[in-house]
Amino acid sequence: MRFYNVAVIITCVNAFTPSSKPFGTTTARNNVKLQMALEEPLCRIGTRGSPLALAQAYETRRRLIESFPDELAEEGAIQICVIKTQGDMVLDKSLMELGGKGLFTKELDTALLGDEVDICVHSMKDVPTWLPENTILPCNLPREETSDAFIHKDGSVTTIADLPDNSVIGTASLRRQSQLLAKNPTFKCVNFRGNVQTRLRKLNDGVVDATLLAIAGLKRMGMEEFATTVLDWEEMLPAVAQGAIGIQCRSDDERSLKYLAKLNHPDTKACVDCERAFLAALDGNCKTPIAGQARIIDGKIEFKGLVAMPDGTEKFEIESSGEIDDAESIGTKAGDSIREKAGPVFFEKMIELSPQMTIGQITK
Repeated sequence: MRFYNVAVIITCVNAFTPSSKPFGTTTARNNVKLQMALEEPLCRIGTRGSPLALAQAYETRRRLIESFPDELAEEGAIQICVIKTQGDMVLDKSLMELGGKGLFTKELDTALLGDEVDICVHSMKDVPTWLPENTILPCNLPREETSDAFIHKDGSVTTIADLPDNSVIGTASLRRQSQLLAKNPTFKCVNFRGNVQTRLRKLNDGVVDATLLAIAGLKRMGMEEFATTVLDWEEMLPAVAQGAIGIQCRSDDERSLKYLAKLNHPDTKACVDCERAFLAALDGNCKTPIAGQARIIDGKIEFKGLVAMPDGTEKFEIESSGEIDDAESIGTKAGDSIREKAGPVFFEKMIELSPQMTIGQITK
């Protein structure tokens, strides 16, 4: 038995188990976790402080303990470090205006490179295409369902096609906006950021008529009951890496690499690598409406990608397939092919139009 000097790390955050109902139920409550920590924990997990991010961090902690019970099961062997990011603090502007996906990862990257944490847990769709030097992302946990959930204010409308003209839809995503406007150009898309609970509260208050959220996030917090409908890929192609949790570490950290090798889910990682290669080939970010999804069927990887004008007036799609070991090259070739198919004028116009199509602000 080892003995530790005990320190109290107070993380005043909402910590939810999968069975919790953190929004809209009488059992909603804030749980303040006091974690008894080692003087030098064996694994320090960096995470954002949103309920979803914390659910992912605790899922990672559970899997680490199950995989390494002799090392990590003792109290304090794993420490969860909550780090506020600029993306969490500035909610009245779209990601496009603030500068992109890195707003959710920059502070975590700094903590990782500064040896303040050993691993960082991310929603993969928030991770920039290129990682900081001396860091690696070797692990994806088993993927949740990747589709978007359509959520109507009172549940009376179950599909996007049935929304009345001029409906107001809350979304901070150009990808979603472009596909929505392609279906009905009268829709008004307004900036809708904040954690899941905040967005659902705004919807309940009548700020918008409907919104879209990843069903994966709702499931991880036991909130899938709030989804009016789960959309298939034909109706709304999801974001690159949606539904996947990724874990990052320093490239020379042998202990963390050992932990993450055991946690990695190869099929999920192959699909995510394919999708991110597609995004990299298009030099994509949150300022460009790009969607991409891969899945493994009968031992082959199948990929579908889309790039569109922010106003939904024009889009290009591609489908490709191949061997799982060729996942990255399949994504890269798909990106190169769709770039050639669309032509340089399309991409120039798309980039030019994106700042003008900044999603409107909520006025209520």
